[in-house]
Amino acid sequence: MNRKNIIRQNPRSRSVIEEKKPRFCVLGAGHGGHAMAGHLAILGFTVNLYNRGEERIKPIRARGEIEVSGEIEGSGKLEIITTDIKEAIKDAHILMVAVPANGHRFIAESCAPYLRDGQIIVLNPGRTGGALEVSHILRTCKVKARVIIAEAQTFLYASRCTGPAQVKIFRIKNSVPVAALPAYQTVEVVNALKVALPQFVAGDNVFKTSLDNIGAVFHPALAVLNAARIESTLGDFEYYVEGNSPSVSLILEALDRERVAVAAALGIRALTAREWLYLAYDASGRTLYEAMQNNEGYKGIKAPPTLQHRYITEDVPMSLVPIASLGDMLGIPTPTVKTIIHLANILHGCDYWKEGRTVDKLGIAGMSVKDIRIMAVEGK
Repeated sequence: MNRKNIIRQNPRSRSVIEEKKPRFCVLGAGHGGHAMAGHLAILGFTVNLYNRGEERIKPIRARGEIEVSGEIEGSGKLEIITTDIKEAIKDAHILMVAVPANGHRFIAESCAPYLRDGQIIVLNPGRTGGALEVSHILRTCKVKARVIIAEAQTFLYASRCTGPAQVKIFRIKNSVPVAALPAYQTVEVVNALKVALPQFVAGDNVFKTSLDNIGAVFHPALAVLNAARIESTLGDFEYYVEGNSPSVSLILEALDRERVAVAAALGIRALTAREWLYLAYDASGRTLYEAMQNNEGYKGIKAPPTLQHRYITEDVPMSLVPIASLGDMLGIPTPTVKTIIHLANILHGCDYWKEGRTVDKLGIAGMSVKDIRIMAVEGK
């Protein structure tokens, strides 16, 4: 069956928006923010777009819309395009945060004074510990509004910007688990999201979505292990296809085993990377290497043009560091994870342990497994 979904924008379709339809605000205008905002608008939803800087949204404001190609085709007209976060979130029901995870703190602190009762904040994705971090920040900011905080396990789209106000969606994942903190609010989040995006399904809890963060396995290791090729070609190769090999995949599989072991110590059955590829993309293989090579959604996606890229600057401190920190607290060895962190520190001349989401920064240092699981369910 051909999953390609061609949607042409009817210029009159936005004149009749049902009241029951949620109003969205997409926070972040990178590759993912372009895809999400454009797609939601094409579907007929009212969408505001916020970005911290003017440069990325200037061409979108000039056109008033985002042109989408690939699995979805059409032009999505946006309601508000702004660098003013108060204006962006004022009338929105669902705030779709689509910035790198090391921007979650900034978004949470900036939104805090303007949040109102009933709003839903969804981190796309939370990486590892995103909902915990944002919840802690809103408490620190003494936010009185009753909002729901949730995180997606991964980003819904495989996408890349192709020009000013243009984005190509290579693939929309089959399903993406999302979980709220506390877990009993997850059903409310999924019910709100599925009106527009039925690919979102209920996850068990935020520790499950955090430890099913497959970007921790694929992103930083491929970047570090392809450092010479990235610098010599400026990223002119297919990242997940040509940047992977049977030998490189052995390292990815070792990373994956350590992530799964940390999750198991919390009583969580994390998906393996191969299982995730099958569920998200229908991609299968006898090995992780074969499954990645068989994934049509990865074909055509280029490597980053530089090592100063979120695959390291985001995924090391916000994905690998919390996994290793949790492993240390729970007595689970993570030598491969720590090796990639160490190599990233050398490449960037920094200390991602200090920048990253350690158990102290997530507010769970010294907690028992029982207390952690209670926190996931009750949010306390």
